[in-house]
Amino acid sequence: MSQPVIVPRDAHSVSRKQIDPDALRVLYRLHQHHFLAYLVGGSVRDLLLGHRPKDFDIGTSAHPYQVKRLFRNCWIIGRRFRLAHVRFGPKAIEVATFRRQLSAEELAAVDAQLAHAIPVDEEGTDGHVRLLHRDNTFGTPEEDAFRRDFTVNALFYDIATFSIIDYTGGLEDLRTRLIRCIGDPTERFQEDPVRMLRAVAMAARLDFAIDPPIDAAIAAHRTEIAKSAPARLLEELYKLLRAGASEKAFRMLAERRLLEPIAPQFQTRCGDALWQSLAALDRYLARFEETPDTLTNPILLGSLIVPLGLGIGGLLAPAPAVRTGRGKEPALSLGMLPLPRRDVDRLQHVLSLQRRLLDQDASPRARRALMHRGPFREALTWLEIHGSAPEALEHWRGFIEAAGAFEGDAEATEPGPPRRRRRRRRRPRAATQS
Repeated sequence: MSQPVIVPRDAHSVSRKQIDPDALRVLYRLHQHHFLAYLVGGSVRDLLLGHRPKDFDIGTSAHPYQVKRLFRNCWIIGRRFRLAHVRFGPKAIEVATFRRQLSAEELAAVDAQLAHAIPVDEEGTDGHVRLLHRDNTFGTPEEDAFRRDFTVNALFYDIATFSIIDYTGGLEDLRTRLIRCIGDPTERFQEDPVRMLRAVAMAARLDFAIDPPIDAAIAAHRTEIAKSAPARLLEELYKLLRAGASEKAFRMLAERRLLEPIAPQFQTRCGDALWQSLAALDRYLARFEETPDTLTNPILLGSLIVPLGLGIGGLLAPAPAVRTGRGKEPALSLGMLPLPRRDVDRLQHVLSLQRRLLDQDASPRARRALMHRGPFREALTWLEIHGSAPEALEHWRGFIEAAGAFEGDAEATEPGPPRRRRRRRRRPRAATQS
């Protein structure tokens, strides 16, 4: 076992004031009950870089149902590996037990055991039912660090000593601004090809360099990304678009031809129109500390496909028909990416409203009616990002404010409940005579 680098409190910049108060509550309670409790992953990296983390994830020596006993507001999720979500209103703090990477021999033994196992749940000694899973192998903090993807994501903040713990050389890579794999990049990308996307996206977002062995592994194995689940790839692209550095990230992906296995249109059609669209999206996001609610998936999708000239009913290739409750409907896809019909339809509505938003000669009655259309807020956000019409945008803001239907968050007021119609009383039928 290698000795970790431990940076004491007075030698690093992370302060508890920067940590989410609810995450601190979880850390403190775990520590008070004699469990190891670390802030882990990207949150430690971002705090050391002076950025505001989006999530505060926790690693602990407590098993999931031990965490559940400590928090009434805790839910156990996950089928492959049990995680605890401690909920505070709409927010959830993810708590994961330290685990380790199984060796090839151990994986083969577990698979053989599961193949002959009786498919029933096992009840734990604490009286809770637990499922047996292939990856439910708990480990030490060091083993947990070495099973992570990149060194800068394997840093721990210990609530007991307020120190930073580094097992993998992540602190040095933060200092030199380098994205480096833990272990052999080829093996890590074969385990999970989506890590190739994440390496590039993280380098773009943090303005870091990519370690040459990572680039070599991407060049040799970029087609492996087509083996990933299509829905997961689409979600990764949405995350990338929300990160605020999408222009640089997509340029880097195009340079490495990593988009080609996902959707050839990305590789063949990317150019100035796409870069300008993504740069506009990044400028819009830079104005907010958190992603605004109006930046929905349809707007992100449109920011990507509209500048490529991919019309809604044109170059979006139909995927094999899917069965729904109403029969068979053709699903839409872009390369191997499935496009939810609700997002495509919503985008179409947003684009169709742009002409009406630019019509400053419309009557007040027509403008009020437009404000109550479902996609209005998203259409106004699209105009703000891609419309290049500041006069029209200012006109709408003034009109909405004057109408009393827009209070800070661009939310149109909903019309009052419809007046209930009074039911007419039926006249009784005349009695039939025998």
